[in-house]
Amino acid sequence: MQSVSLDCHQHMIEIQDLSFAYGEQKVISGLNYTVKERDFLGIIGSNGAGKTTLLKMIVGLLPPTGGDIKLFGESVRKFKDWERIGYVPQKNAFNPLFPATVREVVLSGLYNNKNLIRRVSKAQQRQCEDALEVMRIQDIAGKRVGQLSGGQQQRVFLARALINHPDLLILDEPTVGIDAETQSSFFELIFHMHAHHHMTFLMVSHDIDMIKNYLGHEPVQRSGKINFYCRHSHEAQDCVEENLQHTLV
Repeated sequence: MQSVSLDCHQHMIEIQDLSFAYGEQKVISGLNYTVKERDFLGIIGSNGAGKTTLLKMIVGLLPPTGGDIKLFGESVRKFKDWERIGYVPQKNAFNPLFPATVREVVLSGLYNNKNLIRRVSKAQQRQCEDALEVMRIQDIAGKRVGQLSGGQQQRVFLARALINHPDLLILDEPTVGIDAETQSSFFELIFHMHAHHHMTFLMVSHDIDMIKNYLGHEPVQRSGKINFYCRHSHEAQDCVEENLQHTLV
């Protein structure tokens, strides 16, 4: 018998005295926050509050002006394991005229510094098919992304972010420009994923009601104009049960 100690509260993101400014304009100042394993963190704030700027710093697209961000215990400045993080940027970052099929866009989630021009393996093709199936878009895999509805496009980008089976999924206003019915089904999908899959979520959203209904009506922290709402997908008892399941190896 071998006892295995599992930490159900591993620190996925540690934001430490973080600051950012565009020239003389301070956007974020002295922010501290820790995202733990299997948290669902919702971020709400007014335009210009620094929400997207924060996400871009977390995924390494912008360098902090001050402080640091740690991903899985390592500074973002040195972090290399980007396949552990899925990122869906704002929809307006996508050029609808880009000549790529759904399958090609999803497969592009596999490309990184380790795999730029290598041929796609059978295992990676299987990963792609799995992601298409999870998002229920396998029937449109051969269509051009620019031909799809807003809701279909967001499913494609979510499949792209999921293809590496990331530990952390980051979403920047994923339902902008999508009709209300599709928004509702999209939120149901990601809330289900959080409740039933071993993933941590970080999402910026303008849908205050949807965020509050799932994550609670009061923010766990306020920083400047940014409000943080958080829900953990399981309680301490579940951590005990998981530890017991790993006692025998």
